[in-house]
Amino acid sequence: MAKSKCSSNRKVSYISVPSQIINSLSATSLQSLLLSPKKSSKQHLRFFSYKSPRLWFFLLFLFGFIGMLKLGYNLDPVIPFHPYPCATNEAKDLNSNGHSKPELAVASGGHVEKVEILNGISESQQLISNGSAKSEVGIVPDSGSEFWKQPDGLGYKPCLVFSRDYRRVSEGLVKDRSKYLMVVVSGGMNQQRNQIVDAVVIARILGAALVVPILQVNIIWGDESEFSDIFDLEHFKRVLTDDVRIVSALPSTHLMTKPVESSPLPHATPQWIRGHYLRRFNREGVLLLRSLDSRLTKDLPSDLQKLKCKVAFHALRFAPPILELGNKLAERMRSKGPYLALHLRMEKDVWVRTGCLPGLSHEYDEIVNNERKQRPELLTAKSKMTYHERKLAGLCPLNALEVTRLLKALGAPKNARIYWAGGQPLGGKEALLPLTQEFPYFYNKEDLALPDLALPGELEPFANRASLMAAIDYIVSENSDVFMPSHGGNMGHAIQGHRAFAEHKKHITPNKRQMPPYFLNSSLPEVEFNSIIKELHNESLGQPELRTNKAGRDVTKFPVPECMCNDSHSRTI
Repeated sequence: MAKSKCSSNRKVSYISVPSQIINSLSATSLQSLLLSPKKSSKQHLRFFSYKSPRLWFFLLFLFGFIGMLKLGYNLDPVIPFHPYPCATNEAKDLNSNGHSKPELAVASGGHVEKVEILNGISESQQLISNGSAKSEVGIVPDSGSEFWKQPDGLGYKPCLVFSRDYRRVSEGLVKDRSKYLMVVVSGGMNQQRNQIVDAVVIARILGAALVVPILQVNIIWGDESEFSDIFDLEHFKRVLTDDVRIVSALPSTHLMTKPVESSPLPHATPQWIRGHYLRRFNREGVLLLRSLDSRLTKDLPSDLQKLKCKVAFHALRFAPPILELGNKLAERMRSKGPYLALHLRMEKDVWVRTGCLPGLSHEYDEIVNNERKQRPELLTAKSKMTYHERKLAGLCPLNALEVTRLLKALGAPKNARIYWAGGQPLGGKEALLPLTQEFPYFYNKEDLALPDLALPGELEPFANRASLMAAIDYIVSENSDVFMPSHGGNMGHAIQGHRAFAEHKKHITPNKRQMPPYFLNSSLPEVEFNSIIKELHNESLGQPELRTNKAGRDVTKFPVPECMCNDSHSRTI
């Protein structure tokens, strides 16, 4: 009876074990484990004997349990929209092609110095690694893809050797203390940059010292940044010391002088500038120029073209805080391999000014049309053309879908890492969906500098200062392996010239005039579409182009032949 009572009160325990383990054990062994009464301490010691089946069962159960945990919890999840690629390789002082940084020879004032071209970044400042570490999802970026192949630069290298006459005149010019040129530059950062380049050249033409340019407050962004907030002022003065004397302010001898105010005619030549200003300038001593945008002719003597290149590609180095953060973000982009930079022009004011439509929905088209009707002065040119006429003429920015189709046709791999520069697009994230769905590794400066993943407040010092934010975009874009703008404009043109001067790094110029019919042809097979688009861009990938092949080209966009030379061109004049 006692035995029966004991059996009726016994509690039965259940253990869930994989079937593979159950099948590997005999029924007797399993029953003895589950139903055996308590053993003495001596019997407990036998559990750890290597001959004990319980030890083997325990080990098998343990391995099985760990295996189930591994299957049940993914310890390395796939994160297709990972916002912050912060892991970096060891910094290497390399350009985007993996070669040592090119140098330019600058001969001025009787001596030759070598200067680095990548925005004047010193070895300690340029922190761009060129590794090919695993991407966020454990896939090595396709760095061997044809898309990353650089154009043939035909051996062109920076070459800024000034003539003997230029150097001889410089000796007396930089000592002159009688004439001071003041300039007020307007627009966004890249527009101001172009005007500063021209201001230096005009000062040289007039034989005057240049007072540090005044940056007009932009009425759209309200940015009150001064020259020294954006650019390295001391570097600017030092680089140009043999070309034009740069002063921070008017000397006391000229403070009470009423300046002669004027705006040059569009495309003014050196002869016009001297003839129009020099007599009054010599008499008064101070000249104030405004509205310098596109006022200086593009067809200048060779020495003045070289001076423009020297200012644009070397003297106008960004201020150290901007340079440091811009290089840091570029380093984060490159930490996983090559990357593409896109300059997307999809903001509302861009659609309004160009007379084009974003193609998102009828609602957004109406927003743009209504804004244009209320402010017709914003429309930049050719106001009588319809949207479709503008589109077919290549005057409209590419939208996100068109950029996506163009990149795919040109062979951009799906795991390509993309940095996008520019303001917030009309339509927000929805406007970017075609790009983010096709290319998930898609970042801007805010993504790369998130305060919870990076150093706290990296972008905070530049908040609400559009010019400084544009400068950061410029640095990351210029350092990319491939750059493409969705529309023309000052930044796209400046970076095109900068990349050409860096021995022709790849720069894709969308053929917006010839692509639209193929975009609109929905019956065209994708393979055929891709082949046509690729052929349209065979000569638009950043290959050397002579500035002199077409009238009106700016040397800061096309630095060959005045500012670059190869073995077939003499380096002296």
